[in-house]
Amino acid sequence: MKQKTVFVGISGGVDSAVSAALLKKEGYEVVGVFIKTWHPDFLECNEEEERRDAMRVAAHLDIPFLTFDLEDVYKKEVADYMIAEYQKGRTPNPDVMCNKEVKFGAFLKKAISMGADYVATGHYAQNIKNNLVKGQDPSKDQSYFLWTLKPAQLNKILFPIGHLKKSDVRKLASKFDLPVAKKKDSQGICFLGAIDLKEFLKHYIKEKKGKVVLENGEVVGHHEGVVFHTLGERHGFTVTRKSPNDKPYYIVGKDIKKNILIVSPSKIPDFGMKNKFFIDDTNWINHTPKSDKNYSVQIRYHGEFLSCRVKIVSKTKAEIVFAKPILVASGQSCVVYYKDICLGGGVVV
Repeated sequence: MKQKTVFVGISGGVDSAVSAALLKKEGYEVVGVFIKTWHPDFLECNEEEERRDAMRVAAHLDIPFLTFDLEDVYKKEVADYMIAEYQKGRTPNPDVMCNKEVKFGAFLKKAISMGADYVATGHYAQNIKNNLVKGQDPSKDQSYFLWTLKPAQLNKILFPIGHLKKSDVRKLASKFDLPVAKKKDSQGICFLGAIDLKEFLKHYIKEKKGKVVLENGEVVGHHEGVVFHTLGERHGFTVTRKSPNDKPYYIVGKDIKKNILIVSPSKIPDFGMKNKFFIDDTNWINHTPKSDKNYSVQIRYHGEFLSCRVKIVSKTKAEIVFAKPILVASGQSCVVYYKDICLGGGVVV
């Protein structure tokens, strides 16, 4: 058999470095690729530092190293998308779009065009017989972010660490003597770094003061713009009506037109709860859900797995029905699972 070539996205972190080391050990022809993404001018960026770490990993493993400049794709499909969604008062997931358009869109296409048989990343997910399966480590599983994948893409994707726990990945990093073995994990949205999401959005969306009201309409405070908030949050707005017995207020509704936030002292409020909602832009990877079966869904990363039924409405739309009402924000990714298999999902309407 011809030796298979795999282009590994090396980010400068531990997970992708161990992925490359494992693939080399298995006998693949490994090429390390650093993906250059967009970041705003007003933010300090440590991309060059990350790229240097990625280069050190490639040099240590004695594999070729390339840089793919995907800044334009990233700006348009991830950053601009996120800003536009927040402007509409929705709650998008930029990491889903990063995987769809950058890692398994532009990166995958370019790698294949350059002769790669596969691409690989350090995602905690598994590709088992061309099914997308949860990662073995529940605290790190990233299948939620990968629901947009198609079977033809999965056919070309490897997840070398998906069957491992994070603690095992750390041990392997030390065993392979990788230069990033002790490096801390990065947090948050890739291009934001340590900056708060609302602070980032305020560079693109004008602040507009509005009322914070209880479910009965009573005014209890103010905020700087309804679009900067999402359902379920309990921070970022000012409460002016206070008493010693006050509980935290949770956002349970948004009136975009009137620029009003609706809050409740209850985590399970009467207002804004739904026991069914629609998802759009659906993608079913290998199996379309059947209306007579029970499934589980996640509506936020590391959120609770909720039991539901799925009714297919059209090629791009489905209805998700729950046994009890839940709080869900439009724009969020709703990802459907059957046991450990990720079937796909859609965006909450």
